[in-house]
Amino acid sequence: MPRLGYFLVLICIMLLFMNCSQAMERIDVQGSTTVLPIMQIIAEEFMNDHPDIEVTISGGGSGVGIAALLDRIIDIAMSSREMKPNELQKAQSLGLDIQEYTIALDAIAIIVRSQNSFIDRIDSDTVKRIYTGSITDWKDLGGEEKPLVAISRDTNSGTFEIFNEHILKKEEMAPMVLRLTSNRPILDEVSGNSNAIGYVGFGYLTPNVRALILDGVEPTHDNVFNGSYPLSRSLHLYTAQSPQDAMQQFIDYILSEKGQRIVEEEGYIRVK
Repeated sequence: MPRLGYFLVLICIMLLFMNCSQAMERIDVQGSTTVLPIMQIIAEEFMNDHPDIEVTISGGGSGVGIAALLDRIIDIAMSSREMKPNELQKAQSLGLDIQEYTIALDAIAIIVRSQNSFIDRIDSDTVKRIYTGSITDWKDLGGEEKPLVAISRDTNSGTFEIFNEHILKKEEMAPMVLRLTSNRPILDEVSGNSNAIGYVGFGYLTPNVRALILDGVEPTHDNVFNGSYPLSRSLHLYTAQSPQDAMQQFIDYILSEKGQRIVEEEGYIRVK
């Protein structure tokens, strides 16, 4: 009888864990590495407040996240750009009812190493000439005669899409431009290389790099908020349908005072 009793207790414990597992709801989020730092912290705070909901966050770029959403692999796509017409057309053909949520404001900062003292401002045309290969040496910008190392995001990036549209005007980048997969490697490369120039989202700025004045406008939060900074943008979440239950709770949490405070603490600009 004691053995039978132990066996029954074990079964009860197993059933209890199974029920807990079944009760746990899961939200899968993927996409923009610009949005990633915000979402990682918000997700952690959200799960602390909602232990019955699990949120998984991964990067890959805006295009990767949107593609995964359209394929119904994930629940929410993070994007640092708006969905493209062809993406929206595909969604419509699949019978999806895409919902968009703007969760923060951001901008793209043109950066150099903080010790680079001879340049503090630049114009969009000069940036374009650097990235299309017309300017290849710092002497052409008033510096020493040293090869200029231009660093860019890859084409899956929403950050690249904004840069491509507003700076490159959709012209091809030069072959020598170093293309990296996310903001962090660009930040690390520029902060460690006095000959480098790159661009990152505002939320990634550190004292190791300096954001250049672009087209005469300082890269400040106020200038992003009022839209005067040339590379201002909004950050988005997308769902395939109108969110319900756990997903709606999560999105509401992001747009709440607590969520928007995290947005601000991470160096982005709140929308509410």
